[in-house]
Amino acid sequence: MFKYAGILLAAAALLAPTAARAETDVETCDRLAAYPDDPDKPAGVAGNYHIPRPDVGNAVKACKAATSADGAPRRIWFELGRAYEFNHQAAEALRAYRKAIDMGSTSAMVGIGGMYAHGSGVKANPAEARKWIERAAAAGDPTGMANLGAIYGSGMGVPVDFAKSRAWYTKAAAANSSEAMFQLGMMTQDGDGGPKDDAAAKGWFEKAAALNHAGALERLGDYAETGRAGPKDRAAAVAFYKKAAALGDEDAQEALKRIRCPYTLKDKNGKVAGSICYDGPD
Repeated sequence: MFKYAGILLAAAALLAPTAARAETDVETCDRLAAYPDDPDKPAGVAGNYHIPRPDVGNAVKACKAATSADGAPRRIWFELGRAYEFNHQAAEALRAYRKAIDMGSTSAMVGIGGMYAHGSGVKANPAEARKWIERAAAAGDPTGMANLGAIYGSGMGVPVDFAKSRAWYTKAAAANSSEAMFQLGMMTQDGDGGPKDDAAAKGWFEKAAALNHAGALERLGDYAETGRAGPKDRAAAVAFYKKAAALGDEDAQEALKRIRCPYTLKDKNGKVAGSICYDGPD
């Protein structure tokens, strides 16, 4: 009567749910504090350009625990530095970044350079910032090269030099930096260091947009809306603005409001009383 009971029980055991594996400290640190453009970041980790405030405490805790293990990789020390920096613990951030640098992390060089460039918990020091960013750029770090392009383009502690700026942005773009592609588009659009060329600028924006650069998507929306470097295309403009807005671009968010509500109504005194919005197909 119970001939197959053992087989049925075995099958039931196979179907029983297994307990979820607990996330390791390294995995938690990567998930919360990894930087998207860090050359050392594992391929399966997305990273965040900004660590959300609710996650900062957990990032510090996980990354600190992860660095206490023997053989902790340099990216974890860099991520600990990021977590400390977002937690406004500048001294701890500098120590963690320097540990990562001793292990060869170019992203940590950029991290220290950024702290001195912006005065993030330390006294702003353009020369010190440039020193670390130049070191990262010389080592082939794409973010370091893009930041060096920004230094020469803005004249931060050096004379403005658009030729050097373009050269570093071009190197960074070749290393797949979406920010460098976007900045080359802006320089080409505005004629900084060369002739204005909307078609060429649009080409750079398209390359950066393919890598989900919010600013580049916003620019393509504007180009489509105004007919710059091509015919006007409202539907395409809305699509670009939507993608950029979803990535947090405030200009794109405002553009969506404007393009959907193009007609402003004013009262007899000339004050804005409302808008007529178009909610039809994009």
